[in-house]
Amino acid sequence: MASKNETEHPPRACDGALARAFGFLGKRWNGVILATLLNGSAGFAELKRAVGGISDSVLSDRLSELAGAGLVVRTVDAGPPVSVEYQLTASGQALLPALNELTTWAAENLPAADCPES
Repeated sequence: MASKNETEHPPRACDGALARAFGFLGKRWNGVILATLLNGSAGFAELKRAVGGISDSVLSDRLSELAGAGLVVRTVDAGPPVSVEYQLTASGQALLPALNELTTWAAENLPAADCPES
């Protein structure tokens, strides 16, 4: 029982949807890959160059994860030569406003020296 000087407050909890979003988008490289694809579709090699510092296996894993979440679609052109492109789905495109806001916030509030290198 709370004393006269103590006020009972409901327990604090983070919204489950927000926790899932940060858990997924906060996973290393996911947000950067999505932001790169906001400029249009890209092949694997182009994404690897754009993201910088990511290994082939990690990029492949992250793209599979993003596709599994319905944010990215993988399209194979049988060629010749065979080519694979990745692009955002409508759900992935829906992240554009949030990613733009995060970019603006980071530019205004996080010194560049505090950001991890890609």
